[in-house]
Amino acid sequence: MNPKYLLILTLIIIITVGFAYVQSTSDDNSEEYRTYSQTRMLMDTSVTITVVDNNKVHAYNSIENAFMKMERASNLLDSYNNSSEIYILNENKDIENASDELIYVIERGIYYSQISDGAFDITVKPVLDLWASKFGPDKPNIPPTENEINNTLPLVNSSNITINDNTIIIGNNMGIVLGGIAKGYAVDRAIISLQENGIEDGFVNAGGDGRYIGEKPDGQEWSIGLQDPDKKAKPITIINARNIAVATSGNYERYYNKSASVSHIADPRTGYPVSNLISATIIAPTAIEADALATTVFVMEEEKGLEMIEKLEGVECLLINSEKEITRSSGFDKYELLKD
Repeated sequence: MNPKYLLILTLIIIITVGFAYVQSTSDDNSEEYRTYSQTRMLMDTSVTITVVDNNKVHAYNSIENAFMKMERASNLLDSYNNSSEIYILNENKDIENASDELIYVIERGIYYSQISDGAFDITVKPVLDLWASKFGPDKPNIPPTENEINNTLPLVNSSNITINDNTIIIGNNMGIVLGGIAKGYAVDRAIISLQENGIEDGFVNAGGDGRYIGEKPDGQEWSIGLQDPDKKAKPITIINARNIAVATSGNYERYYNKSASVSHIADPRTGYPVSNLISATIIAPTAIEADALATTVFVMEEEKGLEMIEKLEGVECLLINSEKEITRSSGFDKYELLKD
C-alpha cells in the first residue's frame, strides 16, 4: 500500500477511536439533568442546597463548596462564637485587619439603618442581651424595667461604628449582632459559589430564607409556600421564584418566653419587643437584602414599612398584621401562583 494512503488510513482510525473514547467517557459521566440536594444544620437552622446538573460528582462537589462558603461566613459573623471576628470586635471594641466580608456586612447593616430611620440597627445587641437576661431557666422571667431599657438605649446607634480601611471601632459597652443580615449574606455567598462552579439552576434555603436561580429540570420556576401562622398545613400563597431571594421575619415561631409571647425581635428605637406584625415576607434580588428588609419591615409600623418597600427597586413584600390582615406591595402578586 502507498505509504501516503497508509498514513491517512492510520490517522482516520486514530481519530475515530479517539472520538469514540471521548464519547464513551462523556456518556459514562453524564446523566439526564436532575436535582441533587443536601441538607445540613448551619447557623442554628436547617440549610438545604439544591442544584440542577447532569453530573452527580460535579453536583455534589458544587454543593460541598457552597456549604464551605456558608460555614466561612458563619464563622466570621456569629457574635456568640468566641473565635469569630465579630466576637473579637465586641470584646475588644476594635479589630484591625478585619476581613472584607465583615466590613461589607457591617456597611450594609449601617445602610439599612439609615433608610429605615433606625428600625434596623446591628448595634441592638445590648438591648437583646438585656431581654435575654430576664427570661429562661433560673431567671426572673419578667421584663426589664423602664430604667434598665432607658439606660441601655444610648448604646444602640450604628452611626457610632467607625471604619477606617480594615479597622473597625465601636464605642464602650456597645455590641454588634448580625442575626438580621448574616444568614442572607451566607446564602448569597453559597449562590455565588454555585455559579462559579457552573451551576445555573438551583437554590439555597436557610431556615425559610432562600435565594433561587434558574429553573427546575422541567423548565418550571421554583415554588415557595408561605406558611400560614395558624394553618400550618396550608400556605397563605405560593411564590414562583426565578432569580430572586425570599425571606420572612415572624413572631409565630421564636420567643424569649412563649407563655408571655415576648418576641425575639426588639425595636432598636424603643428597646421593646415588636408586636405590630405577625410576619413580614420580602422578595428582593439578593438574600442579604431580603433578610435585612424582612427584619426592618417587621419592626416598622405597617404603613411606613410598606411605604419604604414601594420606594426600593426590585423589592416587594407581604405583611400579616396582628389582626391577621394581609397587605401586599403593589408588585407582589406578579410572583404569586396561589393567593389566599
